[in-house]
Formats: sequence, structure tokens, C-alpha cells
Amino acid sequence: MTTILHLARRADWDAALASGSYRVSTRGATLDQVGFIHASYPHQLAAVAELVYADDTAELCVLVLDREALLAAGTPVRDEDGGGGTAYPHVYGPIDPAFVTDVRTAGFDAEGRFSF
Repeated sequence: MTTILHLARRADWDAALASGSYRVSTRGATLDQVGFIHASYPHQLAAVAELVYADDTAELCVLVLDREALLAAGTPVRDEDGGGGTAYPHVYGPIDPAFVTDVRTAGFDAEGRFSF
């Protein structure tokens, strides 16, 4: 299993569990607005979190996604340049909660470092 991660607000994830579909691309933007859901590989997530969510006071969580399960269900996942030549996984469709293998609590310490 190739693991990809998506940083989410806990409230958005809870809403997805109720509706059966997660459709948030990134902070403040939906799948419909952006065209894909931003994701990261484990070594990329802290930098993304610190750039995008450092000043967000909402409770955060990390969705652990099974890339192969997404692909098998017909949801494209493409590694694309996220800036500076670094490839990030982009999920081109809604995420069914069944493809989330774990949900981890996430946040920032007093020095602003991200952990999950």
C-alpha cells in the first residue's frame, strides 16, 4: 500500500463521515473549486501544514489514504508539480471514507512545529 496523506479540519472530516464523501481540496477550497484534493507523502506533510495551516485555530486531523484503493475504485491520483519541481499527489475526485485507513490527530506545538 502506498500511503498518501491529506491534512483536514476535523469538522470537515466529520461532515464527510455523515455525508459519505469528502470533498475539501485544501483550507478554504473545495474539490469543485480546485478540481482535485491536495495530498502529500509523509515526508512532505509538515512543510505543507506549516505553510497552509499554521494560523488556523480549527482542530486538525490527518487522513491516511490508500492510494491503490483509490485507483482501483476509479479515482485518479496523479503526482504533479506543486511548485519548485516537487511532485505532490493530487486526488481527482471525492474521497470515500472507506479509503481512509486511519485518522490521526494533528496540530502545532508551542514553537509552531507540526506533528501528527
